[in-house]
Amino acid sequence: MTTNNLPQEEASCPAENILKQLSGKWKPQIFRLALDEPVRFNRLLRQLPGSNKQSVATALKEMEEADILVKTVVQEKPLHIEYTLSERGTAMVSVFRSMEGLLG
Repeated sequence: MTTNNLPQEEASCPAENILKQLSGKWKPQIFRLALDEPVRFNRLLRQLPGSNKQSVATALKEMEEADILVKTVVQEKPLHIEYTLSERGTAMVSVFRSMEGLLG
């Protein structure tokens, strides 16, 4: 009888970890929109029908904490915040596109 002494997160499949990071309300849609260009909060609200400020803000914060998105304050007039894929988020693109191909 063998026992697995690895922590659950380390023992799980990398694809499973990616799915966990992108699961939740609006996260897959936000990730898809951020693939090609930086996104702004108000643009996300317009492009995500049925979304609200609180749910989008929560998703953005969780994605930033998971190092999927990077939040940048752009010092132009008007002052605004953009979200772009981090290095880790960019590394997830090929897996995300593969899943899109399977499902779409």
